[in-house]
Amino acid sequence: MNDRIKRTNDELKADRPTLEELKGIKPLPIFILVENVRSVFNVGSIFRSADGFGAEKIYLTGYTACPPRDDLSKTALGADKSVPWEYFKDPIDAAKNIKNNGIDLVLLEQTVKSKPIYDLKWKFPVCFIVGNEVSGVSEKLTKEANIHAEIPMRGIKQSLNVSVATGVAGYEFARIYTDTIK
Repeated sequence: MNDRIKRTNDELKADRPTLEELKGIKPLPIFILVENVRSVFNVGSIFRSADGFGAEKIYLTGYTACPPRDDLSKTALGADKSVPWEYFKDPIDAAKNIKNNGIDLVLLEQTVKSKPIYDLKWKFPVCFIVGNEVSGVSEKLTKEANIHAEIPMRGIKQSLNVSVATGVAGYEFARIYTDTIK
């Protein structure tokens, strides 16, 4: 009798699709616009979370690091090859492109208009915006968003790391979307 509870890496990998198989799996209608994230490790983590919750695409903008980069790929564990991405030098151009495709832009930032992410009604497709580790999303890009949402903070800190916030928001959107199609 095996008393082991945890699954091995080989067992976990056996249940995951290959890159080729992933092409036949429809992603969730969730997009991410990343503005001026300075840490390549945060960008790699955003790719890894996006792969995990099934994002359709990531828009990298400004001075955000872009693949191919070994340091990004190492943190992403290869998710930079499984999640489609596009680069725009100007984040406003990316925002307008997204909106022209009929996708709502959700600012994930604490603003005078933001409401907790858990209290809003969502329609899909949706693209949420995350920004710089220190200054957040620029004021100019903030004005492009249709909806302002925030992750409630109950402790002494006012914000989460950008890659952590991306994971929280992405999984919440994935949960809501999955519940609506059941």
